[in-house]
Amino acid sequence: MQQYLQNRKGLVQNVFDKVYDRYDLMNDFMSFGIHRLWKKNMLNMMNPSRNQKIIDVACGTGDIAKLFLENVNKFSKITCVDPNKGMINKGKEKLSKYKSLSWIIAPAEKLPIKDDSFDFYTISFGLRNTKNLDKSLAEAYRVLKPGGRFLCLEFSKIQNSGLNLIYKNYSKIIPTIGKFIVGENEPYEYLVKSIEDFINQNELIDLMEKQNFKKCTYRNLSGGIVSIHSGWKI
Repeated sequence: MQQYLQNRKGLVQNVFDKVYDRYDLMNDFMSFGIHRLWKKNMLNMMNPSRNQKIIDVACGTGDIAKLFLENVNKFSKITCVDPNKGMINKGKEKLSKYKSLSWIIAPAEKLPIKDDSFDFYTISFGLRNTKNLDKSLAEAYRVLKPGGRFLCLEFSKIQNSGLNLIYKNYSKIIPTIGKFIVGENEPYEYLVKSIEDFINQNELIDLMEKQNFKKCTYRNLSGGIVSIHSGWKI
């Protein structure tokens, strides 16, 4: 399933080229810091243990990797993947004290990774930025070990009409906040549009099942502003 907005030439790359240096700061402002709680929810679903191998795709500056390593006292190996070189460099700088991390510049649709390599595949707020959802999910399935688990944290569709109205009105001012914080509003106009255009919770379940994931479920957080999707390679 191709995504029209993300397939416009160079659009997503240009968006993150402009914001990577203040990416974490802007995330805190936009979500009032709640994105950190959402990520902790996903980590709790993983129930981390030592010596597991994790691939975190669309890793940004490495928030998920940092949370996981802190939970297992650094006894795990994590591969962080992102298509944006600036984002990867920022993550390396931020997490320089962690020695069990490796960093790869690559898109979710084409991972330079061997089959059956990881216990967990995580992607947070990155699936909607991929050009092709089917290819991204197929790659997730391929690199997981049998018995491995896919976890996706992503903006989703709000279930409550009142909350949805509030959220839509708030979304209108996000580009203005972006202009104030990072000096650019265009990346956040893309952000709002990409969230609006993204598929709903059940549609993502259908795509996961199409790629052979089993026991597919989702959990809504904050009324469905985001959801965590889970599937297993069996």
